[in-house]
Amino acid sequence: MNKNELIASVAEKTDMTKEQAGAAVEATIQTISETMQGGGEVRLLGFGNFLVTHRKASKGRNPQTGAAIDIAATNVPKFKPGKGLKELVNS
Repeated sequence: MNKNELIASVAEKTDMTKEQAGAAVEATIQTISETMQGGGEVRLLGFGNFLVTHRKASKGRNPQTGAAIDIAATNVPKFKPGKGLKELVNS
């Protein structure tokens, strides 16, 4: 399912127009993104958690030359599915 299909499904299930559903989906994505950008976590009970983890700096190797390279520290967005979603997917 892509974003347009998601918007169409939300519109159908909520009796919204596609424009209204699109605005709702966009607002949801923007809110989650902004919260994670600030280092926060979004918890949706029964669905899962969107969170940011920190990956430490490390050493690596260039696979073509074998030369050692430094890999910078970075923040990584993650999604941890909740129990309800896991059960739904595995049923």
